[in-house]
Amino acid sequence: MLYTTTSILKLKRDLLKITQILDVESIRKDFPILKREVNGKPLVYFDNGATSQKPQVVIDAITNYYTNENSNIHRGIHTLSQEATNAYEEARKKVQQFINAKHSNEIIFTKGTTDSINLVASSFGKKHLKKGDEIIISTMEHHSNIVPWQMICEEKEAILKVIPINDKGELLMDEFKKLLSPKTKMVAVTHVSNTLGTINPVKEIIAEAHQKGALVLIDGAQAVPHTKVDVQDLDCDFYAFSGHKMFGPTGVGILYGKEAILNNLPPYQGGGDMIKTVTFEKTTYNELPHKFEAGTPNIVGGIGLGVAIDYMNSIGISTIEAYEHELLAYATKQIKQIEGVRIIGEAKNKASVLSFVVDGTHPSDIGMIIDKLGVAIRTGHHCTEPLMNRFNVPGTARASFAFYNNEEEIDIFIAALNRAVTMLK
Repeated sequence: MLYTTTSILKLKRDLLKITQILDVESIRKDFPILKREVNGKPLVYFDNGATSQKPQVVIDAITNYYTNENSNIHRGIHTLSQEATNAYEEARKKVQQFINAKHSNEIIFTKGTTDSINLVASSFGKKHLKKGDEIIISTMEHHSNIVPWQMICEEKEAILKVIPINDKGELLMDEFKKLLSPKTKMVAVTHVSNTLGTINPVKEIIAEAHQKGALVLIDGAQAVPHTKVDVQDLDCDFYAFSGHKMFGPTGVGILYGKEAILNNLPPYQGGGDMIKTVTFEKTTYNELPHKFEAGTPNIVGGIGLGVAIDYMNSIGISTIEAYEHELLAYATKQIKQIEGVRIIGEAKNKASVLSFVVDGTHPSDIGMIIDKLGVAIRTGHHCTEPLMNRFNVPGTARASFAFYNNEEEIDIFIAALNRAVTMLK
């Protein structure tokens, strides 16, 4: 479908209107990496779905910790240990407030979304899953929300069921309701698809699952950077996300779980900090959240994540969401002007992801050519191989946006893509 010059100009005006609220050019100055060049061209970074860039305040917090506060936490009475402990636990409270958890002890620090999901699959599965029980996931799940459930289902002889999707990349909710049964013990679905950008109706999914007595885990890795998440309003039992996708450090993530449910799960790993007492005959386990935090954690990662949350709050999640919506709309209409380009995933409700294929070309060829022009996108199956099979494609090219991207960068991307398509004809 082609769009008129008038319609594109209207999108430009809409972007201009929102940028009067969000000072994007000032924000861009907060991210040092955006000043660099790639292959002699200004960097255009559209791989935010894989990882986001870091503002200077996060970088400074990491440097400050190792320069002035470096110490282990929870076990020391000296000044440095107390300072590090206070900073780390303050970060936990920031996460609690950010997603509106009821208690700070419902916030478990992990290595990331993958680690969080593995924790739940292992601990919940070992205690509560038995032969013939059912787990439900969806067609659009990241491998991290497929493989852990496959593993525990194989171990416990449980059954994994999959919610189908339509050609637009939307869950077939009627089919989901048919899959639910008294045997359903867990529903694990993504809030926002990392490949399609689809925003799933997770609140409805949670309500339907609870009616059948099932628990629900939401993979929020792609949602938390782009939209307001309120775990009490959603009423989810578990919510998992990563720091590095929300402008914080790598190697740190969050598992939210309802207090009563977490208390009823066995520990995931054994070691320091998750114990109360240890003898050779018997070990008793610590209270939440430490029960699930064995060993020395990524202290600086937790502190850096807290600073990233402060930074996002200073801008405002609703402002971020509105601006990124306009960016996505502008990029979508622009890319549809290019002959031979087909968007994969055109759900009514989307967030910040533009996944596409070009007739007669492989996504990797597109990615390599536009990289020479300074534009960074992701190509491949995006850790969603079953989803690629559903659309009968080997992979896609994916541009994913953040609030520090702008209209000029989209124009550069579209020009680079046009050039790549012409070269590969």
